Amino acid sequence: MIHRQLSPADQLLVSLDNALRTVFGKPQVTERPNPAARLDDVEMSEEQRRHAARLMRINHTGEVCAQALYQGQSLTARLPRVRQSMERAAQEENDHLEWCERRLQELDDRKSLLNPLFYAGSFVIGAAAGIAGDKWSLGFVAETEKQVSAHLDEHLRQLPPQDQKGKAILEQMREDEMHHATTALEAGGAPLPLPIRLGMKLTSKLMTKSVYYL
Repeated sequence: MIHRQLSPADQLLVSLDNALRTVFGKPQVTERPNPAARLDDVEMSEEQRRHAARLMRINHTGEVCAQALYQGQSLTARLPRVRQSMERAAQEENDHLEWCERRLQELDDRKSLLNPLFYAGSFVIGAAAGIAGDKWSLGFVAETEKQVSAHLDEHLRQLPPQDQKGKAILEQMREDEMHHATTALEAGGAPLPLPIRLGMKLTSKLMTKSVYYL
């Protein structure tokens, strides 16, 4: 099959479509099943339900940010193989989006009101990383996924013990994130300077604190 080379205008339209799907619509997922699909809901207190939902809302927004980062990087990546790697990772992040959103619905809660803002900011950061060069773009992916994995570990410790559905989702997400980090490093990602890594952590804390309530 011959694939038509997209013009910059076409690429921007595709990016806009992805943004609308991510923030307001239904993202295009892969063939993978929801890891929580066969698990039963269990009774939780109202306080436990609210806390579990807010943690899942943070994870959903984190996936919105990840989707925006990958889309921004894919738009500005120089090498076709790097672009293809970004696009596949973005598809898998869409799985995470769908799983988190479904769990939020089961917990009778909503997505964050700040998702459009965080998507826009993350897209710009991703595009800038891509412009800096593929090795830095891939290094940014690796560091992002490393920090996300640590964040997921913390949420797994905070989840109510009986929330096996939430646990199954976060465990699969953590496995995927570590795989994305390894893939990015093996593709030539360069370690990021310490100030950038610290800035990423600070931004992540800002997101988690605000999205827990909004």
